[in-house]
Formats: sequence, structure tokens, C-alpha cells
Amino acid sequence: MSLFKSRRRFLATTAGSAGAVALASCGSSATDPAEFLYGVASGDPLTDRVILWTHAKVKDQNYDVSLQWQIAKDANFTSMVNTGSVTALASAGFTTKVDATGLSAGNTYYFRFLDSAGVSSAVGTTRTLPATSATSVKFAVFSCTLYSEGFFNSYDAAATSGAEYALHLGDYIYEYGADANKFGNTDAVKLDRVTSPVNEIVSLSDYRTRYAKYRSDASLQALHAKMPWITIWDDHEFANNAYMDGAQNHDPATQGTWIDRKNTAARVYHEWMPIRTPDATNLLKIYRNFDFGTLFSLHMLDTRIEGRTKQKYGYYGDPTDPKVQPYTYTDYVTGLTPVNGVYPDAANKMMSDTQLTWLTTNIGKSTATWQILGNQDIMAKMWFPASVLQSQAVSATAFGTALTEFMTAKAVNAAAPSALTSAQRGLLTQPHLPYNMDSWDGYPIQRETLLQTIRATGKKLVVLSGDSHNAWCSNLTSLDGTATIGVEFATTSVTAPGFESVGLGSLGPYVDGSGNPAAQGSFGSGLGLIDDVNYADLNRRGYILMTVTNTDIKGEYVFMDTVKSKTYKASVGKTVIVTAATLRKTFA
Repeated sequence: MSLFKSRRRFLATTAGSAGAVALASCGSSATDPAEFLYGVASGDPLTDRVILWTHAKVKDQNYDVSLQWQIAKDANFTSMVNTGSVTALASAGFTTKVDATGLSAGNTYYFRFLDSAGVSSAVGTTRTLPATSATSVKFAVFSCTLYSEGFFNSYDAAATSGAEYALHLGDYIYEYGADANKFGNTDAVKLDRVTSPVNEIVSLSDYRTRYAKYRSDASLQALHAKMPWITIWDDHEFANNAYMDGAQNHDPATQGTWIDRKNTAARVYHEWMPIRTPDATNLLKIYRNFDFGTLFSLHMLDTRIEGRTKQKYGYYGDPTDPKVQPYTYTDYVTGLTPVNGVYPDAANKMMSDTQLTWLTTNIGKSTATWQILGNQDIMAKMWFPASVLQSQAVSATAFGTALTEFMTAKAVNAAAPSALTSAQRGLLTQPHLPYNMDSWDGYPIQRETLLQTIRATGKKLVVLSGDSHNAWCSNLTSLDGTATIGVEFATTSVTAPGFESVGLGSLGPYVDGSGNPAAQGSFGSGLGLIDDVNYADLNRRGYILMTVTNTDIKGEYVFMDTVKSKTYKASVGKTVIVTAATLRKTFA
């Protein structure tokens, strides 16, 4: 299936005088019109309420702006449901949010903001969570939107996809400066996508300016105005490879304390995102859950800032970094070797014990058909054969040889195990090692604890993940590989480059096994480099369109043919359907 898209905008405004109500001034004059430069947004829907957001500022002025908000059943606002007053505060960067209540489950509403001069914002549409009787829900899943790398065509395509909700799994912005040698800036000048400010963001003003730059994008504004978003942050809303007490890309000597930068980044996130802040006294707490009728409970996690310990293996989780070469994985193997029944890795955590207890308790209490985790990082075991992984650091020739030898051994084993040579048997029994230990692979014992706890509940588990910049569908298996506990749908990035940027884009069919001759092009064959991966695309940018029913979950991997032009083609590269009864997958 392919969809040809021209650029679409959902920035329609209504005449400001229509339905405008003069408001009491808070330092502003009724004759001073406000500008709504960054559109409107909604988020964190419940069955009876939703967060509404906007940014309003009088040009060249710095005083607070008084606003009226309206939410109605129709685009003409003749059937008003609720209204009220709110202020875009200078102290909040001229952003404002309101929790609009009095709504009904599973309904679409229209909303807008009006200033005291009668100027209207764009009109947005939003939707509450469905009623208990809902039979189907459709939502889009995004991750990793790097402004300087290209155009947000995925947002544009999703606006007409039929999705009712949007989930963003982190890296909504990136913290890097505009230097040509920084990640993702190669084509920035040519594409007129140079980010602001040009320096790496550290201060309150920096973070606000960066969000404003991203929100100036028409496609992003349009999708925010089209449907409610449910979001979590990852590292780049703070700094690369962040954890609770620091980050790889933070230097206290030149950038101040980590706690100050972390708190500043969290403050601005809550200002600019349509999130219902779970705890106003603790902006670093964003994990929360949503019940989509009896279809699924959505648990949005924070595996990055709230409780993550420092990346223990490699250099901030990277085993290929020159700072840790040669990396032998000795410490990783030691961490997974019990001492008197205790794993040395047990103190290594992606989330706090408090969040883990919150999550498993909520899953245990839920009566929904599916338990879905909105999670930043890849959870599946992405373990490559040691011979293949380690040969990559030697040469392209050595890598190609190791790859061919391993795939051949798997093919021979599938066709005629008795024909295996002793060398091939050795290849099939060799250790498998992770390539990215900033993900859940770097925290294997807490992952095992989480999966086994969920397994004991008997619930149907689906994990949604981002961060990797590539598309994956994988089994979630126990540490020993003997039990399949759930399924992971991991979305590619909206723009950030992936494996293809380092010459590994063609590796996908080898990873998932579809390129193994013995698999005859089928997916989920188990004949790939990574045992748990059923499908991988390591080349394209896009998003996942998820459809959930009581009988199955369908994930459509939607890819853009380019992010380097505003003219693009979107197409479904792969559809994966998981049945509730067995967690079996079918591919189309």
C-alpha cells in the first residue's frame, strides 16, 4: 500500500471576532493583539478531560497575556462544552495549559484560545479516551525527531492516517548545537533546517528557544492540532546518554551542575508539552498510565531520568567507543554470573524500585486485554553472535566473512543438522553479545525481573520503543531464552539517521533472517543474526500506525521515501499482526 502526500496544514484559524469575549487585562491592553506562533496542542486525554496548550505573546512585549479557552462539539463553537480563563505567563515562556473537564468518553472536540483583543489561535481537534465498550483504537508512534536532519514528513503523513492519538517515545528535540560537525547537521544549511540557538542548549533560554524552533515546523504544529499526544522524554530532551546523575554529553566544568541542567530541561518540557504533570512538586516524575476502555492499559515509563543508574558497560553503554577498546565484555559476563545466588548486575537499574512497583502493581490490577508499555529504549535482547559483532572492528572483509559463515551455519542447521561441520556447530553455540548497552541490554537483570513479574500475571504484554532510529519487531524472551513473554514494536526515527548512516543499512535481512536462503524470504524464521528479531528495517525513516482490538494488535511500519524534501511518498513497508490468544505474528 502506498500513499502519495502533498504537504498538508492543519493551521486553519477562525475569525477572531467570532465568539470572542473581552477578558480582564493582566498587564496587557485589549488593543494589543497576541501572536499564536506555535499553534495549539492537546494531550494526556482521559475519558472526561484533556490538556489544552498554546503559546501566546504580544510582539516585542514581555508581559503576561490573558486568554480565554473554549472547547466545543463543533468547529463553529456553537455547541460549547466548556470555557474558562487562563494566562500565558512570561515566567512560563508565554506558554499555558488547562485541564479541560466535563467531556464525554470517546468523543472528538474542537478547541481554541482567544486573547483580549479578539484574536483567535488556530482551531485544534482533540479526543477523549474511549468508553469501556470500545472495540478498536488506532494511534501513531513516533521517536527521535532531529530538526536539522530533515523534514518532519512522518508527522505530515500521520495527520491523514486515521490515527486517533499520537504517542511520542522521546527525543522530541535534540540538544546539539548547529556546528557542521555535530550529529545530524550535514544538510542543515542546504535544507534551511539550522537549529536555534546555534549553541548546545544548557540554559533556560536555550531550552525554550530550541522547543520554539521545533514547534515552528508546520507539520509538527499540524499534528499537534489534529489529535491528542501522549509523550515521554528520552535523553536528548536533556543531553545524550543521560542517566539519573549525569550524561555522556554533559561537562560540569563548562556547563554547570547536572542537577541544574536536568531541572531546567524538565521545566521547559512541562512548559512546552501538553502533558498533565503527575506531581507539580516534582517535575522529574512523568511516568503515568491511561486506560483505553477494556482494550488496553497504556503505561508510559521513564527509563531515562527518574531512576536509571550510570551505564555500567562500555563507554556510556557503547562497546565500540575508542575509550574502551579493546572491549572484552568480561564485566558484562561477570554481571550475569550469580555469586551465591545473587547477580552482580542486580543493582544496575533502568528505573527506580518505586516506578517498577508502580508499573507491576498497575499491570496486575488491570482488566484490559492488552498491557502496553510506552518505553524509551529497545527492550528485546539485541544480541549478535560474538564472531560477527567483534569482526566489525577488524575490517569490512572480516565482517563480511563472519556474517556469511554464521548465516550459512544457520541455513545448514535448518535444512540438515547432521550436515553441520564442527566449525559450524561452534558458530551456533558461540556467545551472543549486545551492541548497545545504553538500552535495556545494559540492564539485563532488571529487565528479567520486570518480564518475569509480568509473566506471572498472565497478562498480554506489548512494548513500544524508540531511540534506535531503526524499525524492529521482536520477541521479548527470558534471559535464558526459553520463554516468550511479550512482543516489542520499535519505531524508526522521524528524521534521525540510523544504521544506514554508517553503511549497515543492508544488514536488515541478515538480522531478522528473511535474507537467509533457508528462510525463503519469510519473516520470524529465527534464521537471522539476532534470535529474537522477527523483522528489521535499517534504512528508512517513519513511524508505526498501531490498531488495537480485543483479538489482535496490528502494527503498520510506515516509511517515508525521503526526509530531505517536503515532497515525499509514504508507504507501508511491513504489517505485523499479533494475536491475543497466542502472541503469534503474521507478516504482510
